[in-house]
Amino acid sequence: MTRFTAADLSPSAYVDGFARASLPPFDEWPDFLFELPELRYPARMNCVAELVDRAVDRGWGARIALMSADERWTYRELQERIDRIAHVLHRDLGLVTGNRVLLRGANCPMMAAAILAVQKAGLIAVPTMPLLRAAELSKIIGKARVDAVLCAGALCAEFDALSVPCPPLLRFGDKESPHGLEARMRAHDAPFTAVDTSADDVCLISFTSGTTGVPKGTMHFHRDVLAICDCFPPHVLRSRIDDVFIGTPPLAFTFGLGGLLLFPLRVGASAVLLEKLTPESLLAAIEQYRATVCFTAPTFYRQMAPLAARFDLSSLTRTVSAGEALPLATREAWRAATSLDMIDGIGATEILHIFISASGPDIRPGATGKPVPGYRACILDEHGIEQGPGVIGRLAVKGPTGCRYLSDPRQRDYVKNGWNLTGDAYEMDDEGYFHYRSRTDDMIISAGYNIAGVEVEEALLRHPAVAECGVVGLPDAERGQLVEAHVVLKPGIEAGEATAHELQEFVKGQIAPYKYPRSVKFRDRLPRTETGKLQRFKLKADPAGQE
Repeated sequence: MTRFTAADLSPSAYVDGFARASLPPFDEWPDFLFELPELRYPARMNCVAELVDRAVDRGWGARIALMSADERWTYRELQERIDRIAHVLHRDLGLVTGNRVLLRGANCPMMAAAILAVQKAGLIAVPTMPLLRAAELSKIIGKARVDAVLCAGALCAEFDALSVPCPPLLRFGDKESPHGLEARMRAHDAPFTAVDTSADDVCLISFTSGTTGVPKGTMHFHRDVLAICDCFPPHVLRSRIDDVFIGTPPLAFTFGLGGLLLFPLRVGASAVLLEKLTPESLLAAIEQYRATVCFTAPTFYRQMAPLAARFDLSSLTRTVSAGEALPLATREAWRAATSLDMIDGIGATEILHIFISASGPDIRPGATGKPVPGYRACILDEHGIEQGPGVIGRLAVKGPTGCRYLSDPRQRDYVKNGWNLTGDAYEMDDEGYFHYRSRTDDMIISAGYNIAGVEVEEALLRHPAVAECGVVGLPDAERGQLVEAHVVLKPGIEAGEATAHELQEFVKGQIAPYKYPRSVKFRDRLPRTETGKLQRFKLKADPAGQE
């Protein structure tokens, strides 16, 4: 077990020292475990050199790495594109090692290559979801002090509405444009030698919204990227070179980044990257590409189960569910439809990927699983004391990855006595299996997305008709939780379906559309304490407003 100090970090390769200077104080870091031999990485290491360059060196250059609706890239072709982008970043944009590059695009080979090129070039990738709006992007750009942007052409409009200066921006996705990334890439055909980064250099800042709606940047090292590839995939998923990975989570989510890019690259497998998938089109894609491994949220599996009989899913051998709790009914419906036992898992952006799971004969329906090899987990009470079986408490975890927030005092809330506290309430049984019970905070988890109620409230309050509002998550059989807004209208505004619809559409234009309230209730007043604090628990207990 390692409690890091400054002396434990190998010297950084970065000219720009922002990232290392923005790490939390060492006494606020979690304990790290490197008990598995494969997790003892060299002090100097570039994760993309290990994932892509090493794959070509092993003789996998002609194997298919990435596929999309109209492209198939071999490992050698992926390497060449990564190298060209890396040259553009350094030579054309003038970036220096340690600079941050924001990436914005749907799942596609170019988005994947751009992320990997940033890291190979000794820069720090800041992937963002395609659905984020200008206000959300502005916060991320400001907090990470972003130096450049690589963005799909169809998603550039939000950068015109930023509240902060826009960094230099290069578009990708339009091969014919004389000014885009692809045109710049054509001018660079020399190999790019991976920057000799420290294994402890930050290569990824993934943002997640906390319960306050203020984005938190989670900082991950080059060794962290390899660590998640060397824990869950070989020990639980049992990835193979002949696997074809497919799924829905965006590459900007660590669930998608691992499951649809890093994990297949680590073993020489293939990944299918498709955008705007529906349950039906995902099933069709599994049949078309003969996918063997699928990553998506329980919501998709619930919706795919009744459609599965219409498709040839005989290639599919493993299906992974994460992003929200997996209902037992969904697990059973999926097994009835496909004869496959779901691999459930819990991960966190702070810890980078799945740390509790089970597969094959180790699956226990109703339980998430056991700690993935390389990790430890336990249940803590409100005093931080470890509890035995049968007690519901705070889930705590430690392993080769862990929480390091970017200049954020909330680090002290997430890490206690060396443990990462995920914000989930769990119970452990006599066999050591962990069972999900609830969230310990006010985060709403709907269809696999984390949604901060306060952020939705802020969007609603921008509407001229809204006087007050409170947003909560209610249990929902289809989505896990449903975002529900309780609204007090200003005098003279009529409450009704038309106003509710107007507010929903307004929120979609303010923040990412998936965050909008699917239910709107109108109230004469909101329940508050004597000091004026909103009592959200009363909104949940009394959704009709009958106090």
